[in-house]
Amino acid sequence: MTTSRKGKPNLQVIAGGAKSKVEDDVDALFRLPLSEFIGARKTLATRLKKEGRAGDADHVKALAKPSISAWTVNQLYWHHRESFDRLLATGQRFRQAQKGGKVGDMREALDARRDVLSQLSDLATTLLQSAGHNPTLEMMRRIATTLEATSAYASLPDGLSAGRLTEDIDPPGFDSLASSVAGGSTPKRNAEAARVSPPKKAVSAPVKPQQKSKPSGEARLKEVRQAELAAAKVSLQEAKRSLVAARASVQSLEAAQKKADAEAKEGEKHKREAEKRFKDAAAASLEATLRAQRIMLEVERARKSLNDAKHTVEQASSELESLFRG
Repeated sequence: MTTSRKGKPNLQVIAGGAKSKVEDDVDALFRLPLSEFIGARKTLATRLKKEGRAGDADHVKALAKPSISAWTVNQLYWHHRESFDRLLATGQRFRQAQKGGKVGDMREALDARRDVLSQLSDLATTLLQSAGHNPTLEMMRRIATTLEATSAYASLPDGLSAGRLTEDIDPPGFDSLASSVAGGSTPKRNAEAARVSPPKKAVSAPVKPQQKSKPSGEARLKEVRQAELAAAKVSLQEAKRSLVAARASVQSLEAAQKKADAEAKEGEKHKREAEKRFKDAAAASLEATLRAQRIMLEVERARKSLNDAKHTVEQASSELESLFRG
């Protein structure tokens, strides 16, 4: 599938409604990591040409490389089909609720779509990070818009197929949804994208003039609008409650941070005091060691003096004894 940012999304058409081997190859192409797309597309086109299928090869060559955001939506379709199908189902539920004019059912469908969009956005963030891409706020906004558009188109009679997006798409205008609800004709989107299966190319579908809604349709549209406004008010209230809770959490964390900072400063003060005490104790220990060494030297000198005195006394005693004998 190729898309146009300004126009309606274009479809990859399969001849005769049957999925050929080439279609499987193209599906596999759109499943690949984005960095491998160009090389794999060239390899596939070359193989088809060698097999004598020049038409298919040309169409494969014409396939555009998806943008990062479109590639992410494709991966959600191929690798998280259960969640993706739930998104499409919410679009179908919303359309059925529109037909029945049940405002409560429409609100429930909108709430369900919001929940699955949130889940898919989380999965998209993981996909982008795993592939080495940066899930910026603008990137996530484009992905969410494309997912919402996919859900909305799926609720229309000529809704698009997913898995081969090459660009972001916008949700259909309110007039398109209005014609679906009122029973009027829906403008068909251009099917100019390359047909991968032989033998004919896709032909652009003429845009039919928009039929005016019947009074009953206008009443239903009013109810739809009221349901959407009610759902928006509920979302706003939830956002306000979340904001209040977030502010309370921030205040609590700020108080905890101030307390932790004060404790850290006190701990640093105790640390400095302990370091000073340690330095003083180390200096006192060194001084005591030096004093002990000095005393030891004095003791050694005193012992030597004592020995010398003993020796002198012994000599004097010997001399005195000799004199007595003489």
